[in-house]
Amino acid sequence: MKYIRLSKEQLDEMHQEFINFLASQSITAEEWDTIKKNQPETAEQELDVFSDLIWEGVLSKVEYLEHFSPQHMFLFKVGALKISMISIEVENKSIDITTPQGYKWLQDNFMKDEVNLYSSSKLLSDDRNNDIFVLIRQGANITKGELYRWFEKFVEVE
Repeated sequence: MKYIRLSKEQLDEMHQEFINFLASQSITAEEWDTIKKNQPETAEQELDVFSDLIWEGVLSKVEYLEHFSPQHMFLFKVGALKISMISIEVENKSIDITTPQGYKWLQDNFMKDEVNLYSSSKLLSDDRNNDIFVLIRQGANITKGELYRWFEKFVEVE
């Protein structure tokens, strides 16, 4: 398995897609019930293959990611060849930008000396989707990129 198995909740939400996946392999509902009962390892493998297919589809469409911690915000733009990052750091440890008050403080004070803006970029590996997946496993969330586009006006992005 390349990524991680979808959670039970995710699999439940993708019930129809999973039925279509099984149908594409000519597996009927009755056959699936038999496989689950008599060949649990095979059933697990099918869930893993389905999960990887879903992840590949999602990751191939990712353009932006965000990761927040109490004093840092990491904004990523994923291109075809490189990933660019804007990092926002709040020096004041009493400010927590993951809270509404802290985020408001950042909005009001992002150009002050106690806020540092950095940018960098790096080439993606031959496995772009895995590079993105690693960031997601570290806590990043897929976004539409509004914050990245807003902050890129204030830093030079490579």
